[in-house]
Amino acid sequence: MEKQFADLTEELKLQEAVAEVHARHMNITFGEAKRVASHYQREAEKCIAATETCEGAREKAEALLIKERKLTTTWEYRAREMGWEGE
Repeated sequence: MEKQFADLTEELKLQEAVAEVHARHMNITFGEAKRVASHYQREAEKCIAATETCEGAREKAEALLIKERKLTTTWEYRAREMGWEGE
């Protein structure tokens, strides 16, 4: 009976040691996952900011192009009134 108790005690210690190793490994893995997730989150935020900047620049360029086309049309109209014949 005493031998069984000793065996069970030893088995319990072994299981505790294994559980500690697994818990340590899990904590390391979880910490690494949090670090990587944080890194990807920062990169995503940079990407979103850059996309917003590009979209703003595109909208400004489009507005300037529309304005330039209107001005070109006005000058072309005036030139035609004065006898210019374009292509």
